[in-house]
Amino acid sequence: MTVVKRPNRRAEKAQETRRRIIEAAADLFVADGYGATNLQDVADRAGVAVQTIYFVFGNKRVLLKELVDVTIAGDSEPIATMDRPWFTDALAAPTTQSMLTAYVPGSSAVLARVSPILRVLEAAVANDPEVAALWPQDEDLRYVVQRAAADALVTKPGARKEVTTDEAADVLYAILSPELYLLLTRDRAWPHDRWVDWATSTLHSQLCAPGV
Repeated sequence: MTVVKRPNRRAEKAQETRRRIIEAAADLFVADGYGATNLQDVADRAGVAVQTIYFVFGNKRVLLKELVDVTIAGDSEPIATMDRPWFTDALAAPTTQSMLTAYVPGSSAVLARVSPILRVLEAAVANDPEVAALWPQDEDLRYVVQRAAADALVTKPGARKEVTTDEAADVLYAILSPELYLLLTRDRAWPHDRWVDWATSTLHSQLCAPGV
């Protein structure tokens, strides 16, 4: 007899509640600011009791961190950026050019998600030092990701021979930065697709051998 596992309804409901709270927090933090938003506001928007937020997240700082982490990942699955298919598939590409063609859209999708909450996070850190303490202070995780990409990129056919891993990591870190993404897509009103095309061609000119 085949046993069919039924979905855990309680777990599904808890996950849905968590999702609604995070989405409500994102809307309110962006619209009104982190400091001006209290957890009762978030609870009202999410349609839950404020005690539920305290039970799930503990406090507003932890809710903000969860929001940032989920936004970067694109979902709530506990999978690090460097273990996600878009990243591993890009690094497995056979040439430098094909890696950039896959890597830039994946990175840009993260930038598009993160950019709206970047100012929220900056303001929160400026006004509450304990917020910054929620992330590791001894390393720049965004640089760690770009360094891993650079490690793979410089070994592939078509890489510019004179570019070291350190230089490639710095170029990726600069071009694929949320600050530059916001400068062009928000301040200069570039469509996202134009950004992807520009970033891809810019990185190609910097990191690929001439004629590739």
